[in-house]
Amino acid sequence: MNYDLIIARYGEIGLKSPKIRSRFEKKLVKNIKATFECSVDRNQGRIYIFPENFEDGIEKLNKVFGVVSYSPATSTKTSYEDIDETLTKYVESLVEKGLIDENTKFAIKCRRVGKHEFTSQEMAAHCGGVVRKVVMAPVDLTNPDLTIFVEVRENDTYIFHEKIKGPGGLPLGTQGKVVVLLSSGIDSPVAAYLMMKRGCEVIALNCDNAPFTTPKAAELFEQLVDQLNEYAKGVPIKKRVVPYGEYLQTAKGTAPEKMTCVLCKSGMYHIAEKLALKLGADAIVDGSSVGQVASQTLSNILATRYGVEMPILSPLIGLDKEEITKIAKKIGTFEISKIDDGGCSAVPKYPETRADLERVKQACEDMNQDAEVQKAFENIRRLD
Repeated sequence: MNYDLIIARYGEIGLKSPKIRSRFEKKLVKNIKATFECSVDRNQGRIYIFPENFEDGIEKLNKVFGVVSYSPATSTKTSYEDIDETLTKYVESLVEKGLIDENTKFAIKCRRVGKHEFTSQEMAAHCGGVVRKVVMAPVDLTNPDLTIFVEVRENDTYIFHEKIKGPGGLPLGTQGKVVVLLSSGIDSPVAAYLMMKRGCEVIALNCDNAPFTTPKAAELFEQLVDQLNEYAKGVPIKKRVVPYGEYLQTAKGTAPEKMTCVLCKSGMYHIAEKLALKLGADAIVDGSSVGQVASQTLSNILATRYGVEMPILSPLIGLDKEEITKIAKKIGTFEISKIDDGGCSAVPKYPETRADLERVKQACEDMNQDAEVQKAFENIRRLD
């Protein structure tokens, strides 16, 4: 097929005010250009992409947030002669590829922007006649096997037959920054992905629980960030690691053992808040899903977030493990997350599942949590 451009479409960006829409469009174009080599034009709700490597562009555009769908297309001028010539060659290519024959029910859908000497219906009927000069396929406007789209926009016309689904969402970098508590597990990378899809720039914070964890956990964290960065061209993920073993050791030594996980998660939130304030982020994100593990019961969620003033967002909160795993497989993080990292040996045999807030406050006071959090925060390492 002799394609010469890709037409990309956005969704909810079009609902924004003209000023905001223009800003979002510009960011989307910038992110596309950062993802693969191309030139880009934008006009009347469409993004026209001219990639240097067409196959590369088709593959990578599926990882650019804000793109709802896209179509490889052939362009021509808006005249009956030019449209006839281009559409004839296009249909001949479809025949060669086995996409249309005498038994293929087809339809023409014409969309038109601008002033022309014909209506959309008239152009669709005309193009149907052009197709049938190439192959005597039956027309079926209700239930076609193949739809050929003809978009007439002022003096240019675009012909295509595919609409490839994009990732949707909002352009990355349009919705501020968030600090994501990112482990080597299945859930938190998916939470990061979903916030990126909503346009948020991600700062990934990993809590290194050594000596309660193995070096494999830190290695997998880096691999997960690398995979997520496939969706973050133009706005790459910032990586931070905080040494957390000393905090955990203090928690285990001063509080009842079953409260270890509650105090662990509480400390993580407080460190993430400090990092967010330092780097200009507006929220903290985690991979919590109600009831999935000990620290994620409703009473524990309340207790672990006590004292944190910044919003804590949990995009997976109502999803079950099967739903989360499905997304992880789709975005390429599951194969990394399923690798055994040795787990965390600090987890008690019988962790607290119904934390009492007053007892948690007392435990935080007993371990001098503020000082331990500050000590860990001062030793955060930058990896990007």
